[in-house]
Amino acid sequence: MATAPWYKRGVEDLFSSKREPGPPRTVYVNKNLPPEYLDQRGRPKPAYIYPSNQVITSKYTIVTFLPRNLLEQFRRVANIFFLALAILQFFPKFATVSVGVVILPLIIVLAFTAIKDGWEDIGRHQTDKKMNDSETLVLTGGRFVNPNAMEGKSRTFVPGVSRRRVRPPVIGDDAKQLEGDAGADWEKTSWEDIRVGDFVKIHDNESIPADIVICSTSEEENVAFIETKNLDGETNLKSRHAVSGLSHLNSPADCASPLNAFTIQADRPENNMYKLNAAVAMADETFPVDLSMTLLRGTVLRNTEWVIGVVLYTGLDSKIVMNSGGAPSKRSKVERQMNPQVLINLFIMFLMTIACGIGDSVLEHHYKPLNAPWLYDDDKSNDNPSINGLITWAFAFLTFQEVVPISLYISMEVVRTFQAAFIYFDYDICYQKTGQATVAKSWNLADDLGQIEYIFSDKTGTLTQNLMVFKQCSIGGKAYLGEEEDEMTETNLKDVASSSTASPVDRTEGTVHFKDANLMADLDVAVATDLNSGDAAHARSLNGFFKVLGLCHTVLTGQNPNTGEIEYKSQSPDESALVQAAADMGFVFLGRDRDYLSLRTPFVDEPERYQLMNILEFTSARKRMSVVVKQLNGADERLFLLTKGADNVVFDRLKEGGDELKAATEDHLSDFANNGLRTLTLAYRIIQEDEYAAWSERYHEATIAMDGRDEKIEAVSDELERDLRLLGATAIEDKLQDGVPETIEDLKTAGIKIWVATGDKLETAIAIGKTTNLITLDSNIIIIRGGNERGRTIQEQMVFAIEKYFPESEAATAVEMSQKRTSAQFYPLQRIETGVTSIVGEHNGERPGGFVLVIDGTALVHAFEGDESKALLLKLATMCEGVICCRVSPLQKALIVKLVKDGLGAMTLAIGDGANDVSMIQAADVGIGISGEEGLQAANASDYAIAQFRFLKKLLLVHGHWSYARNGTMILNFFYKNIVPTFILFWFQIYNGWSASYLFAYVYVLFWNSLWTLLPVVALGVFDRFLDAEVLMAVPQLYHFGREGNWFNFRSFTVYMLDGVYQSVVIYFFIHFTYQSPTSRTDGYDMYINEFSTTMAIAGVMVANLYTGLMTTAWTFWIFFALAFSLCVTWGFTAIYSIISPGYAVTVLFGNDHYVLRSAYFWLGMLFTFCVAFTPRYLVKAWNFGYNPSDIDIMRWMREKEPHRDIATAVQEGARGGLSAMRQDRRASLHSRRASQQARRVSRVESVMTLERPRPSFDPRSASRTDLATGMVSVDRGFDFATEENGVAMRRIQTNLSEKRMSNRNLVTKRFYESEGEEVPS
Repeated sequence: MATAPWYKRGVEDLFSSKREPGPPRTVYVNKNLPPEYLDQRGRPKPAYIYPSNQVITSKYTIVTFLPRNLLEQFRRVANIFFLALAILQFFPKFATVSVGVVILPLIIVLAFTAIKDGWEDIGRHQTDKKMNDSETLVLTGGRFVNPNAMEGKSRTFVPGVSRRRVRPPVIGDDAKQLEGDAGADWEKTSWEDIRVGDFVKIHDNESIPADIVICSTSEEENVAFIETKNLDGETNLKSRHAVSGLSHLNSPADCASPLNAFTIQADRPENNMYKLNAAVAMADETFPVDLSMTLLRGTVLRNTEWVIGVVLYTGLDSKIVMNSGGAPSKRSKVERQMNPQVLINLFIMFLMTIACGIGDSVLEHHYKPLNAPWLYDDDKSNDNPSINGLITWAFAFLTFQEVVPISLYISMEVVRTFQAAFIYFDYDICYQKTGQATVAKSWNLADDLGQIEYIFSDKTGTLTQNLMVFKQCSIGGKAYLGEEEDEMTETNLKDVASSSTASPVDRTEGTVHFKDANLMADLDVAVATDLNSGDAAHARSLNGFFKVLGLCHTVLTGQNPNTGEIEYKSQSPDESALVQAAADMGFVFLGRDRDYLSLRTPFVDEPERYQLMNILEFTSARKRMSVVVKQLNGADERLFLLTKGADNVVFDRLKEGGDELKAATEDHLSDFANNGLRTLTLAYRIIQEDEYAAWSERYHEATIAMDGRDEKIEAVSDELERDLRLLGATAIEDKLQDGVPETIEDLKTAGIKIWVATGDKLETAIAIGKTTNLITLDSNIIIIRGGNERGRTIQEQMVFAIEKYFPESEAATAVEMSQKRTSAQFYPLQRIETGVTSIVGEHNGERPGGFVLVIDGTALVHAFEGDESKALLLKLATMCEGVICCRVSPLQKALIVKLVKDGLGAMTLAIGDGANDVSMIQAADVGIGISGEEGLQAANASDYAIAQFRFLKKLLLVHGHWSYARNGTMILNFFYKNIVPTFILFWFQIYNGWSASYLFAYVYVLFWNSLWTLLPVVALGVFDRFLDAEVLMAVPQLYHFGREGNWFNFRSFTVYMLDGVYQSVVIYFFIHFTYQSPTSRTDGYDMYINEFSTTMAIAGVMVANLYTGLMTTAWTFWIFFALAFSLCVTWGFTAIYSIISPGYAVTVLFGNDHYVLRSAYFWLGMLFTFCVAFTPRYLVKAWNFGYNPSDIDIMRWMREKEPHRDIATAVQEGARGGLSAMRQDRRASLHSRRASQQARRVSRVESVMTLERPRPSFDPRSASRTDLATGMVSVDRGFDFATEENGVAMRRIQTNLSEKRMSNRNLVTKRFYESEGEEVPS
């Protein structure tokens, strides 16, 4: 892909250290580089030099800090203008003060912002250093030499700008110099020093430092387990295995031996997280390598003692880094909106300067022939009226420069610093258990928090705790609801379970145990009961139920070295919870010895042994898992089929009869689902030997079939999974973060649309959507899936959804027009069984709860292929209340954010906690990182770091709304207060020959934006508060003021500007004509210009400051102090400066204490201008508050009149009744209201405010779903069971079982021939 020219690239692109991926590579291990890899000097060619493993996420480096920061700051049009003015004043003709004083304000502004930006980036540097300095074991010494060339890492963090230092490889005879007597061994090495071709050894619970090809592992058959939630958000473990040709490399000596030389040929680095093609060439053999034989950077090794591997990709070439972007240069929306407003002000100033230049030139041309006395020096040869007009035009820029105040930007930085501090010191959004406060890493985005329209959230670790807890169960028609554990124990577990670095010991010690006194009592009774008696039905159900939990799984066991207790290791957290619950009830799974299982039960003294005959594994299509086991140490060695799965799948396969048990279990399942729990149904059957023998033969034939193997296996499996006997059901809680459902509901009430982007499978994503209130009561779920060749295309699915469910929308009309233009033929959807559907529901699309779109990553790949499909996806998604994207890669998460951000121009926020969320966080307008769950990668790359998802509510609804309102009002007041003096100066030019000279004494101009008027607007930006925090939290609907941009927009800007122009007219013309005639002096002499100009200056300061006070909604002490200070300083300075004798200093204001402060014109002018200037604004505010109040006005009035009223309770009274009652109360106290106004107000409330309804209990059967890939409509009870489908570990188990079956078949055949006296055929 061609690189865009520098002038079309963003600031972050110009300084990005990213590079285009190199060509396909060959990694040489224990071999020298071939000659074609070297240049004429024997140095590696650039194409074969790989990037170092040093990863830098910070924005600046020592070299790039100054140019990049200056480029970022000069994106502000005002800074360019200030620089131009400073350069202009370097010419003596235009100098007003010394050159140093001229440039000093701009330098202060740039320096302050640069220091702030640098301070923010220091934190990123520190976290980068911490990560790059992490250590892992790398092979060193002996005969091992790594010949692969690497770019030099930078100790000073200056990649991409400073000259890269290439560490030359050891080649040829030089390698012999490193051969010593000492043997090879593992040595701790920093991550940043790891090179392509290095052997590394990773231990259990360690993070993977680079993309690595597995050579060998500590486990049987060289299997390893990894946790990939940093990459794809999935909590279940994935299995990986070693390359078969490298499995003998399990010691330092073997790895370093020249006899074990090999090469790895790999594709060029790419960002596809699910694809890797490579091959290992050793001697004359070649071994394929795919993703199942690699460990990617960012994953964590679990349940595996150690892994030895060879580094394939490092640093910028690793997949996780290629899926993340560079640190972006973000600007707030308010700042972006300021640029056109600054341009408008500059245009106004330009018109003023044009008027002065033309006016001065015309007057000089007219009066020069008349020898006007005021045209001094006009008789010189170099005096030209036309040139003088140009000079006046240029000088007018200096006269009217206050129209764009330079102090505005430094004031914004100061205000945002305070706002960041307020967020940091807010006790409510500080996680008390860890003392972790909410940290603003990008101070300039505080006001963006108050304008968010879309939130994009990760699931794992952000909404959930990565923790499955067995909560309830139903056995034999009797429900056991469990007992809550001690709160502290569960709290400790949350911290342990959510930490990626927790040790196995910690995880075991923190395990949540299932307790139920009734169940324990029933088990005690069952143990004392003869299981073969007629009245022991419930005892048999209890025994069978927990045996299914203890045997139907793929869990591995280990021993805690500290406590000696059994600890369970599984790919799926669901399975661990189920097996642990069985152990808590006395059915302890003791372990697996190849295909033999041991289970200790309370019914017998000795452990029971079972032979594992078959595993019918779980898939998303089957929605069930079954095992066939044979009891070995019982009286009769019976065969059992043990099954667990979704309720509808299991119920369809139950034996006829037992209707009472089925009905009771179904009721319990519904109750479990109502509580947001995820359910499994358990059943079993006894298999006869002859039936199993015949079935096993058919199953074996299916497993070796060349055509349609999967379909045949499923058909044969289904034959056995019939006539099951129901045992009961389990209920597992995928524990959410505290307050997640309430936070999501309140954010939705605030009008924010929430999209969830996760790497989890579709069922898991939907289940979490329900428990988090993203999918609410009566929701309709639209499913768009890819990868179904027999179904419809992605575009056809989206078109059908729009036409069917949104037929009256503009999007449906556009789709219909498009179809007519292209004559596209869309075929009706067909119902195709894919395993996704459950129980068929009715009236989908007619339910009142709105629509939620669920789309998977495969569908997104096709949707992003063209502009038309992207536009179609955007139209469909925006018409839905929420969107859930499942099975998405980190890069797809970023593309989803950009689709909404660029396609709608909406304000976006992304929140996540893992490395897979970094690209999404960086792509959004505001990125939120949750620290402490999956590491610090997301928090390091974020703009704000929080500890819990629930803190997002106050961060947006309170701090965001406050910051936006404060900053918007402050900026508007800044523009306003500078328009007042600028236009006073402009009106003066009419009566001063358009000379562009100053009206006020220069000291008033000089300190206008510092001493006279600065402090009140800054105080407004820091301390103003239009509503208290508890009101904003209780009434999320008020957030629409920020979301809709009401606090800062072009309309408000225009109103403030017109206010300023109007007030400048009042101040100038009234005072001007007041002082014009007759004279204001008692001695009869005509007045001096500085007498009425001082009156105008003080009047302007008074009006500008008090106007700021009028726009303030909360008169706190600090705002009062700021106003009083500015006014006192202005008056005090004028009084003192007027009495300074010319003997001390020459001032133009000397004597004003006598001629101005004692004049009635001065005091009456002050009073009159003050009243007339404020009258329009005051009347409008009074009218709006009294006759057309906003929702904020009503809340403020209620807080004033009824401070003790509980807002939250009033809101929960009903959607419209709550606020209507508030309005009625207010109306009753304001007697002069007409009936028409009352009716209009009530109507307006009903349209503007939709207050929160009481949260009803959740009934999942009221939520329907439509799979548009198949046309099937269904509902479900929230079933979910997460495990790796067709994983390496499962394939190994199936292979072992298959080999055992083959061995048994051969043995039977041999015995048959021997019994017949025949020779066994070879």
